[in-house]
Amino acid sequence: MSFLTDASLFLAQQTAPAPQASLMSFLPIILLFAAMYFLMIAPQRKKQKEHDKMLKALVTGDEVVTSGGIYGQITNVKEDRFVIRVSENTKIEVGKTFVAALVRKSGEDKK
Repeated sequence: MSFLTDASLFLAQQTAPAPQASLMSFLPIILLFAAMYFLMIAPQRKKQKEHDKMLKALVTGDEVVTSGGIYGQITNVKEDRFVIRVSENTKIEVGKTFVAALVRKSGEDKK
């Protein structure tokens, strides 16, 4: 009996505690997320804010291009869409988010 007790005590002393996770082991993951934020997310958010600002500033008479490539002049501004004249007798309604860029503000000379 004494032999088993001595052996179990010896084995109990030899086992090391399980290693604990530290901040240093998570540092590469944290750096990866920080790099992804500064290289991808932050520039996209800035671009989205500029686009929203441009959409709020659009008024009747501005010439715009849609994300589908249609050029036209805004004839009416509604709550969630613009009415755009694309030719003499043709008007279309386009959702505000589908206006890609401002071509010319109303009152500016054509180039």
